[in-house]
Amino acid sequence: MTTISIWQPILEARNYSSANQTDRRVKAAAMNSEDREFLVIIALLMATSVLAINMILPAFDQITRHFNLPDTAQVGLTVSLLYAGLAFGQMVFGPLSDSIGRKRTLTIGIGLFLAGCALSGAADTFEMLILGQIFQGFGLGAPRVLTLAILRDRFSGASMASAMSFVMVMFVLAPTFAPFIGQIIVDASMWRVLFIAFAMMGTGLLLLIWLRLPETLPSHRRQVISLHSSYLSYLDVLKSRKAVGHAIALGVISGPFIAYLNMSQQIFEFQYALGTFYPIIFAALSLCIGAASFLNGKIVLHIGPSFLVILAMATIVTTSIIATIVLIMTGTSLPLLIFIAYIGIILFCFGLLVSNLNALAMADLADNAGAGAALVGALSTIISIPVAVLIGHFASQMTQPIVIGFLICGILSWSIHMFVDRKICI
Repeated sequence: MTTISIWQPILEARNYSSANQTDRRVKAAAMNSEDREFLVIIALLMATSVLAINMILPAFDQITRHFNLPDTAQVGLTVSLLYAGLAFGQMVFGPLSDSIGRKRTLTIGIGLFLAGCALSGAADTFEMLILGQIFQGFGLGAPRVLTLAILRDRFSGASMASAMSFVMVMFVLAPTFAPFIGQIIVDASMWRVLFIAFAMMGTGLLLLIWLRLPETLPSHRRQVISLHSSYLSYLDVLKSRKAVGHAIALGVISGPFIAYLNMSQQIFEFQYALGTFYPIIFAALSLCIGAASFLNGKIVLHIGPSFLVILAMATIVTTSIIATIVLIMTGTSLPLLIFIAYIGIILFCFGLLVSNLNALAMADLADNAGAGAALVGALSTIISIPVAVLIGHFASQMTQPIVIGFLICGILSWSIHMFVDRKICI
């Protein structure tokens, strides 16, 4: 068995900094002067799926009453199914973009998203609403997967992690303000108007893509699309230990995060009886992800993404152990202030993990960025969904399953990263 000194990550971080200092300065300067608008557009593309998920959260009560559902947990199922559509959409649009280019693929995906908005907005049964959500998720697979592919077309390694952090800082504002926007729309009209807002957002994105976003995959680098070529592309990606391993690690730790998103309204608004203060608390906690992304963009070029992943996972596990001890002492749920502090720390760490795990997964996939981003995104999403559903099933009446979920998933994700990145023998 291979053993690793506890000081090795720190020593590697120091070596990483000194070995790449000049290159980082050049790339950072180039990013500041040339790529700001480009990254803003990428952030908006990435924020689309987050808006579609978080703006609908305040409408759960209205939708539950409209379709005579027994509780809001069934409406939460639509979010999980949107994620399912998102996963399969990424598998389709990734290889497609390697053949026809990024911009055309984005157009097709957003067009399907608009069709899903129309279907959901006009739904007269809950089943039709679910079908519309699946269409929305499938279409959103295009901007979700292509944000990674487009970033990989222009950046790599720590530079990609830094660019990803800049994108995350901006896109985190979406879940921060999305519940407020959704609440305003629901209070002023009805839940169906949300899908009109989504359609307007999608139309605006299409215009922005064709007017301002450059095509990052030139024609000479494109591949002829076929089932066989797609199979070969995915096979090449599957051979990458880092890509598959870090995608699995991201999926595992994303499970309890999605469970928290699905159950946040029920926990804060009903269990803790915060009522209309729920959007404020949710927004404030979401800013922790943005703060982490901002910090990551400043320090990842100096110490490397791998060390930050280890630090974030260690913090998640340690904090969850402490929270579990408090749970044992206090009962089935954490006191409100302790739960808010706990989730704030967890979301900060999650903000570090998203940027750096994606960058590590895409590091060796320059030749198959579309298929690579598709597999990384789809694999992490497919893994996270059942984990989120399992945690959500037990978390309807208490916060304990969320804490235990982050503890177990944090340990698993940390172990996977160490096995992949450090080549530990098990």
